[in-house]
Amino acid sequence: MIESRAESDLYHEISQKKKIVPDTSALVDGRLSRFFETSNFRGSIIIPEPAVAELEAQANFGKMSGYQGLEEITRLRRIAEERGIEFRFAGERPKLEDIKLSRGGAIDDLIRKVAEAENATLVTCDGVQHLVSKAKGIDSVLLRQEKIRPEETKVISFFTADTASVHLREGNPPFAKRGRIGNLKLVKLSDKPLSLEELREIAHEILEAARQDDDSSVEIERHGATVVQLRDLRIAIAERPFADKMEITAVRPVAKVSINEYGVSEELKRRFIEKQRGILIAGPPGAGKSTFAASVADFLMENGFMVKTMESPRDLMVRDEITQYAPLEGDMSLTADILLLVRPDYTIYDELRKTSDFQTFADMRLAGVGMIGVTHATRPIDAIQRMVGRVDLGVIPQVVDTVIFIDAGRITKVYELKFTVKVPTGMTEADLARPVIDVHDFNSKRVEFEIYTYGEQVVVMPLVGERDPDEIKAILEAILSDLVRDYEVDVLSERKAIVRVPEDQISFLLGRRGRNIRRIEDEVKVSIDVQPLKEKRKGKVMEAEVGESKKQWLIYVPGLEGREVDVFAENEYITTASVGRKGVIRIRKDKDPGKTIKIALMRGKKIYVKY
Repeated sequence: MIESRAESDLYHEISQKKKIVPDTSALVDGRLSRFFETSNFRGSIIIPEPAVAELEAQANFGKMSGYQGLEEITRLRRIAEERGIEFRFAGERPKLEDIKLSRGGAIDDLIRKVAEAENATLVTCDGVQHLVSKAKGIDSVLLRQEKIRPEETKVISFFTADTASVHLREGNPPFAKRGRIGNLKLVKLSDKPLSLEELREIAHEILEAARQDDDSSVEIERHGATVVQLRDLRIAIAERPFADKMEITAVRPVAKVSINEYGVSEELKRRFIEKQRGILIAGPPGAGKSTFAASVADFLMENGFMVKTMESPRDLMVRDEITQYAPLEGDMSLTADILLLVRPDYTIYDELRKTSDFQTFADMRLAGVGMIGVTHATRPIDAIQRMVGRVDLGVIPQVVDTVIFIDAGRITKVYELKFTVKVPTGMTEADLARPVIDVHDFNSKRVEFEIYTYGEQVVVMPLVGERDPDEIKAILEAILSDLVRDYEVDVLSERKAIVRVPEDQISFLLGRRGRNIRRIEDEVKVSIDVQPLKEKRKGKVMEAEVGESKKQWLIYVPGLEGREVDVFAENEYITTASVGRKGVIRIRKDKDPGKTIKIALMRGKKIYVKY
């Protein structure tokens, strides 16, 4: 164990040394310059070239630590010149391989060699560096890093109870978004613009606090961009050359909400827990998607499900029992491999953006894991469309069966996806039947969209705004009342109807070459099948047995010989036909009714007759 000493004692010890060699960690730390400004040190400050090379490499990759260390060297040089302290560089510049192996200790070893060759004291903030130096007989002083608690950082001072986000930009005054979700307003916090030095100081505090705090972490560190999770704050730091000016954006959830506060129906709650499902939580940025996802995670845990999360950054505010996983070695697919071994009941994937995210989500769902994905979308249907082209169309309903759309912190739409084989709405020929994804409104159960392939294109057809069958029937009856003396109208769907009139009036209704009926179809925008008006059916229904020959479907209805009946596939009307002497209805397979029967049987529907 390294014994902890008071910082004043350490500085007193350093002031007695003749030669000081700070390593990379001590230069990044930035406290040495403050010490030398007030101390009576009269020895030599020796900057190792390997440390300069490592800091330069970090700065070239846009890491803040590189800039901080180089600025510290500049301050040390200025102080040395002002106070008459010897300041020089020593050692050889490391090779490219040494810089690549810096994590393995190659640069640290070169710095130790400089201290050893100069017979100087090595000053470091790295406990491992200190231990190795002592083991090799090199005089070393360990500077304990200043303990910065998240709640003491300057960025926290910009937040109030109703602040959702803080926006700090170089050369501009600080701004914040305050209010409730769905009613946030941009507020100027001060008239004084922030300087680059102030922003770098704030960023340094954030990074140090995140590294020292067990509940915080540096999630992403890229060329000019750093993302930090500081307790419940998600902080994005952007610098040149990634951004034109330095910027710090800190976002936090305004409140932690339970699933009951969203007004989730009992039916939807049952849908979560009756079996593992594929669910997308969608909505525009800032709508409260992640907050709702966290409430769902807590709800599932309360109902006995083991829940994990996949996040980058890890910013969901979930219960302590829920483990939050980041991308393993920067790759979410590797995280998924581990999770499949962990075997959670549900996994929250926050957020789905790239093609690889959707593919990883689909792989885990098809492996049997319940998946809840969070994705950006401006409309509920857009969440499903984001999967088109990334996941095979026929697999989408197996991957996602529920879409929940969040806007302004509340649920505004829930969709349920079902896979079927049918003739898409707007098409009339039975041989145009194909696999179709029906997108149902969860509450009304009404189909609002159909998704299918047409040629090489994927069609997302909106069905919202379809007319009520009663409305269609009323319009047809109004037209027929002026043309024929007796009639009967059956509206089968929004695109098809049957009109029965007495046999002696059929030709009049059809008109020469069908002109009259076509005019009516164009006016009502419905395909009309004209049939003779027979004796009224009594409304009795019989389930029929279906057989087949090479060219015909054989529908067996014994006891109805010589009768005229309506044939249905469950509630879907197919045709009107006469029953033969042996109680058999024969329907050719190559005609529309025959093709409709084939599709119905493929879907497992039963065939009935009404007489």
